[in-house]
Amino acid sequence: MSSKLKLFAGVTAVAAASFAFPALAQDETVIDLTTATGVSPATAEILNTMLFLIGGFLVMWMAAGFAMLEMGLVRKKNASMQGLKNIALYSVGGIMFWFTGYNLMYSGVDGGFMGSFGPYVFPGPGMDDGSAGYSVASDWFFQMVFCATTASIVSGTVAERIKFWPFMIFTVILTGILYPITGSWQWGGGWLAEMGFSDFAGSTLVHSVGGWAALAGALVLGARAGKYGADGSVHPMPGSNIPLAVLGTFILWLGWFGFNGGSQLAIGSIADAGDVSKIFVNTNLAAAAGAVVAMILLQIVYKKVDVTMVLNGALAGLVSITAEPLTPSVPAALFIGGIGGVIVVVFVPLLDKLKVDDVVGAIPVHLIAGIWGTFIVPLTNDGTSFGTQIIGIVSIGVFTFVASLIVWFILKAVMGIRVSPEEEADGLDKSEVGVEAYPEFM
Repeated sequence: MSSKLKLFAGVTAVAAASFAFPALAQDETVIDLTTATGVSPATAEILNTMLFLIGGFLVMWMAAGFAMLEMGLVRKKNASMQGLKNIALYSVGGIMFWFTGYNLMYSGVDGGFMGSFGPYVFPGPGMDDGSAGYSVASDWFFQMVFCATTASIVSGTVAERIKFWPFMIFTVILTGILYPITGSWQWGGGWLAEMGFSDFAGSTLVHSVGGWAALAGALVLGARAGKYGADGSVHPMPGSNIPLAVLGTFILWLGWFGFNGGSQLAIGSIADAGDVSKIFVNTNLAAAAGAVVAMILLQIVYKKVDVTMVLNGALAGLVSITAEPLTPSVPAALFIGGIGGVIVVVFVPLLDKLKVDDVVGAIPVHLIAGIWGTFIVPLTNDGTSFGTQIIGIVSIGVFTFVASLIVWFILKAVMGIRVSPEEEADGLDKSEVGVEAYPEFM
């Protein structure tokens, strides 16, 4: 018998066996997808846990995106410092969220203003009984990466003139105390949650909190040397590596699917799976709208399309949709994200007029777009009110900004937060890190 005939005979035998013994291919518990709404509790727990873990490592990958974006938008003499700060803040933020953050944010809030202090205790091997509907360790991991994201926002704004160790001390306080307290007000079941405040994935609770902390730091720290002239002129300080910044933006865009999609917190039913899918769609379209609107406005106003502004337009669209990525229709998601692009084009030059030196544009992207995204939630979500959203925005903003100002001022008085003029001129890679990112060009 030829090899072709043998192959045909084998395939025929397998096909015949599958028809003759259907019980081997499917059992009696198969779900009819036309009528099923969910799966067994055990399967739902596994699926929910996987959502947390996959969403969590996508958000963790955003740390790489922030690092690349910031290293690309600073001058080459400060690129290593940005890399150091980003890996350091992610590491410190994770430890602090275990040490104080998680319990402060979630344990015993009960409609109040904060939880309890102390390290989080994980169940031992085989001790997680699934009563939460997911692995508690997966939940901790998912919440932790959000905490680290908040600190990343501050890093870019205060770049090129801040000392490393004062920045890290601020990161300890932000991730271990400030962020968990405001997070407890809504996500931890605190007083804002009782009022009906809504922030699905953190336009305010993550992004605006980071933006307020960054604004306070920029005000106390002051602008980079030579950034603003005595006559009010603005002296551009172009970034060192635009391709790296573009790659960082795409990584952040990818990570945002975990940021928003994972915040559904469940995927154990057809309805949840559909909602996660819609969140992906709205998240993607809002980012696209932010980028496109920024491009159009830049062409109209400046006659040139600044790539760095377009990158921030996409990010502002992502921040804008984060407060409510599920309920908007496609036109609504495009509108919400598109306004994020407008915010970037308007507020980046406005900050320069006010002489607030934000190296990477984090304040317009995360603070202003975060406020916008949180405010507009009632447009598509009937369960919220504009009044309640404003109360949440203002209360979280005042607490974070004032507390951050106090911490920055204390650090300035006790140890100083800014490098010397000579060190700033030479670059922080030399004075703070000792490793130059581009030694052959220095």
